[in-house]
Amino acid sequence: MKTDKFKKLIPLISATTLILTFSACTNSDKEITDKPHPNVVIFYVDDLGYGDIGVNGATGVNTPNIDALAQGGINFTDAHSSAATCTPSRYSLLTGEHAFRKKIKVLKGDAALLIDPEQPTLPKLFKQSGYETAVIGKWHLGLGDGKQPLDWNKAIKPGPLEIGFDYSYLLPATGDRVPAVYLENHHVVNLDSADPLTVSYKEKIGQRPTGYENPDLRRQPADKQHNDTIINGISRIGHMAGGKKAEWRDEDFYKVFTNKANNFIATNKDKPFFLFFSYHDIHVPRLPNKMFKGKSTMGVRGDAIVQMDWITGQVVKQLEKSGVINDTIIIFTSDNGPVLTDGYDDFAIEKLGNHLPAGQYRGGKYSAFEGGTRVPTILHYPNKVSTGSSDSLMSQIDIYASLAALLNTPLADNEAIDSENHLDAWFNANKQGRTALIEESYSLSLRDKQWKYIKPSKSAHSWIKDNKNIEGGFTSEPQLYFLKDDPQEKNNLAVAYPKLVEKYQHQLDKAVSKTARD
Repeated sequence: MKTDKFKKLIPLISATTLILTFSACTNSDKEITDKPHPNVVIFYVDDLGYGDIGVNGATGVNTPNIDALAQGGINFTDAHSSAATCTPSRYSLLTGEHAFRKKIKVLKGDAALLIDPEQPTLPKLFKQSGYETAVIGKWHLGLGDGKQPLDWNKAIKPGPLEIGFDYSYLLPATGDRVPAVYLENHHVVNLDSADPLTVSYKEKIGQRPTGYENPDLRRQPADKQHNDTIINGISRIGHMAGGKKAEWRDEDFYKVFTNKANNFIATNKDKPFFLFFSYHDIHVPRLPNKMFKGKSTMGVRGDAIVQMDWITGQVVKQLEKSGVINDTIIIFTSDNGPVLTDGYDDFAIEKLGNHLPAGQYRGGKYSAFEGGTRVPTILHYPNKVSTGSSDSLMSQIDIYASLAALLNTPLADNEAIDSENHLDAWFNANKQGRTALIEESYSLSLRDKQWKYIKPSKSAHSWIKDNKNIEGGFTSEPQLYFLKDDPQEKNNLAVAYPKLVEKYQHQLDKAVSKTARD
């Protein structure tokens, strides 16, 4: 790139400065090393609510491995995914750009790749600094160029490798959508050429039973959307034919993805690496392995949280075994807020007990209320970060620019345009992060430290309440909440403070119209 494409270089935070800044908060017996390129592991859980982990008040389920990360790092209590649904959040995390700019929604299983191979991405950022990069787990960002239907029997690209990952082992979309196969780099795993794989989201293909024709073959009742091809006793979205030997077994996800992540760490322990570990848990269909059955009091949703915590612990143990835990930045977070019923009836509501998946916050997945994007967020980095709790306003979208600053990598004017450098706040619980952030759902909201503004919506999206049992928070009138006194967003103050409404709408309009980095 030509230098005139860049703004003024983001200053390098030198290793010496970092040591001086944080050593005062570090135990005297903690080994401090000078590693200019620390490893980075992002644990990205699916549908995990703010209150679903022990340190944030979970009841009925224990998360000792996640709690240990929080106790050894910083637990952020006002940190957010960029959106209240999975595909937009994942896009924003990897690009530093809000998904609404490209009108991105949750994808079908055969959708085209959302991220242009020419677009700057977080894995490309790491590769520029000599890192090995990998994505393991759920993808759901599309595959192929969209110019012609995907042929699952050939090399499938563009995909993760074309946007900066050196290695990928994936669910092509997510667990409730076909194709129900693993994809390693460009190829379906264990595919038999004599039994070619085809996928259709338009009509039934092949001879596999479907939920709408054979409901008695399902292990879990499903709604109309999740009632097509039955694989492993679960009806999915979409139809799939062939590829029998390549089918996944949901109960094996816990070990398949854990082993792949640990192999990547062990192989690359002597060089800097970036691992994007994208869990399927605790997304539906929830089918935790039998070793986790009954480990919570909340049925399979709680048991899936236990499984997710176990996976986290196994990967952390591999970092320790490989001798790199002190030189590894771990960011543990979720793609959006919680949902109990999301296409399948697995008794998550009936077995919830006193547990509050979103903590004290209103709403959840899909919602404009705080429960939609306020998610568990922990940063663990023993060599540089002291322990503590932070109420700083933080966003996943800022991971991009913050890590670019750490790596002393300048960003182009059109790169990660919504991402801000808040490395100080990520590394120090006493520092403040954002002054304002956008929460994306089926409307847009603006948060600052005390206030929350929700833009009027043309639709109430009543299906969120009717089908998902979640308050959407969408009305035709503006909403304004003073979160300091009203964290549950019960008292709409928009009528009482019209000038504030005007101010926040102006800020939102300005942010939406943004076309380059500030």
